[in-house]
Amino acid sequence: MKTNLLDFDPRQLAAWFAGQGEKPFRARQVLRWIHKAGEADFDAMSDLAASLRGKLKETACVLAPGVMREELSEDGTRKWLLDAGAGNAVETVFIPEAERGTLCVSSQAGCALDCAFCSTGKQGFNRNLSVAEIIGQLWWANRELGREADGLWPVSNVVLMGMGEPLLNFDNTVSALHLMLDDNAYGLSRRRVTVSTSGIVPAMDRLREECPVALAVSLHAPDDALRDALVPVNRKYPLRDLMAACRRYLERAPREFITFEYVMLEGVNDSARQARELARLVRDVPCKFNLIPFNPFPQSPYRRSGSDAVQRFRDVLRGADIVATTRRTRGGDIAAACGQLAGQVRDKTGRAHRLQEIRA
Repeated sequence: MKTNLLDFDPRQLAAWFAGQGEKPFRARQVLRWIHKAGEADFDAMSDLAASLRGKLKETACVLAPGVMREELSEDGTRKWLLDAGAGNAVETVFIPEAERGTLCVSSQAGCALDCAFCSTGKQGFNRNLSVAEIIGQLWWANRELGREADGLWPVSNVVLMGMGEPLLNFDNTVSALHLMLDDNAYGLSRRRVTVSTSGIVPAMDRLREECPVALAVSLHAPDDALRDALVPVNRKYPLRDLMAACRRYLERAPREFITFEYVMLEGVNDSARQARELARLVRDVPCKFNLIPFNPFPQSPYRRSGSDAVQRFRDVLRGADIVATTRRTRGGDIAAACGQLAGQVRDKTGRAHRLQEIRA
């Protein structure tokens, strides 16, 4: 079986080339061809020796997940369904804006965490994505979008906020991050790459040490009782531990604040009293809040908070000198908005089947 070079971060690729008897600069050359140029054909890598191109054709490949379907929103958002094999498919979303282009990347086929308001978790979990499947989403998007932009890659920001919990696929996620940051690959700034987590405290500490990028924490509640219900992992890593981990992360973070994501659920977590509790909770954590309108999905019991409730909630936070913004929903007409990504998962958890039985 040929070795997929998309599965290697820069250090791993150098080690693989060394094992082939090649000098380190060859790895850097190939890294640039694959990731900067988006090239999968070794014959097109013109500055490689003919003998090396021949060897690579025999032993290696550049294989990203295949695209099964593409959808385009009225607002310009694009969503791709990518084949992850064995009946699994994951979704990747590109959000164009005037000053940047953001790619939302998935890290798992499904999600094991089962947050109450998220469509992805309701379909269960199958497996972690490989490095090639994670970085392949960026590789594909740059190739596809670059064709429409005269070769200029439009992806300026990457957020690991798609399907799955990135920090439960830690090693593969970090290898993909190293590729995103490497100057011979995508050359993105640490400030422009964001990992979103539901609060896996030990992995947050590891990320701080191994590859600190911008961090977003899915918070969604001001107290443990409510967060236990909305984000079940809180039962293992409660808010006191999570806030301490956020303070530790800021010691090495590329930004001077943590972003807290907060989905606004009508009558559940959107009162002025809860906003005041939230302000007290984060008083020792430099942060900003991203208030997210809830995006409904079939059989969800929740409703989106009204605009007046969101404004009142935001004003309480701002009154406590906390930066708070309301996320503009993008791609809702193609189910590409926050919490809507569902893909296609052969559920190993049995969660989706149990939900169907309950609803029946």
